[in-house]
This record gives sequence, structure tokens and C-alpha cells, in this order.
Amino acid sequence: MALTESTMLELGTTAPDFALTDVVNGKLIRRDDFQGHKGLLVMFICTHCPYVKHIEKGLAALGMDYDDKPVGIVAISSNDAATYPDDSPAGLKKQAQTIGFRFPYLYDESQQVAHAYKAACTPDFFLFDGDLRLVYRGQFDDSRPGNGVAVTGKDLRTALDAVLDGKQPAADQKVSIGCNIKWKA
Repeated sequence: MALTESTMLELGTTAPDFALTDVVNGKLIRRDDFQGHKGLLVMFICTHCPYVKHIEKGLAALGMDYDDKPVGIVAISSNDAATYPDDSPAGLKKQAQTIGFRFPYLYDESQQVAHAYKAACTPDFFLFDGDLRLVYRGQFDDSRPGNGVAVTGKDLRTALDAVLDGKQPAADQKVSIGCNIKWKA
């Protein structure tokens, strides 16, 4: 496991476009499907990373808690499924159904979307406002595998609540830490 930090993409960056297939229902999901929302959360996750496994129930809870709010949430896996077969669309679908993800779970086979977002690790979070400008990139919370801190999603939830209230999240944001994205050779 290669410990990797988020690149901390510059705040104010416009959300790169995407059009990817949801591994659960086969629907094509586009960035612009979320126009009219107060925000869009794009999460880069996968099935096998211990950092994602540590918070995946918290991600499911976040999805349920914000399901009726005017914010779009999508998860994307960009890992090379040839090298990491658990991160294939079938593996992602199983994870989504087992854990209870309510948000679309998209597969970025070409890895172009991960490159466009400058995603570096799993998990890696990017929260955009209603104008699709980056307002938060950072950690889910202070919990890490083995550190004894409860998984709450406090940092990301605080940022989401600010966006829903029409406010800017605090600029002091802690990097997300996890496994590196498994890039194709």
C-alpha cells in the first residue's frame, strides 16, 4: 500500500466534465446532470483500499443523509482493473450493493477523468458549488485505519453543509490520505 496525499487542486477550479457509466444500473451519468444543484461532490474511491474500506460505511451514511438535499454526489473508481480485478465494474457494483451506496458509482476505465481532476489517492474528495467551482478538497475526517478515531465524515459534512447554506467552506482544509490510484502502465 503506497500512502499518497491528495494533490489539493486549487480552490476555484471548474469541475472537469465527465460522462461515465454507473456500475449498478448501467446509466450514463454526466457532470451536467447535476446542474441546478447547490453543489456536486465527486469522490474517487475503490473496493480494495484499506483507507476506503475504513470509511465506506461512513460514505454510505453520508449518501443517505444527503440523499434528499440539493447536492449531487458521485463516486468514481479509476483504478486499473486489469491489475486490481476487485476494482472492475462487477467488484464496484458488489461493493455499492453490499455497503448500500445511494449515489452513482462510476467506472473511469480510461482514467481520463481521474487525470482531469488531478485525483491522486483513494479516497480523494472534490466538492464544487452550484457554479461548479471547487470549494473543498480534503479529508473525510481525522479517522484513519488503526488510529482509534471514530469515522464521522465531519470535515466533508461541514463543507457540504456550508455549500447547502450558500456559504464558502473554510479555506483551511486537510489533505486526504489513502492508497495511490492504480494507474495503467
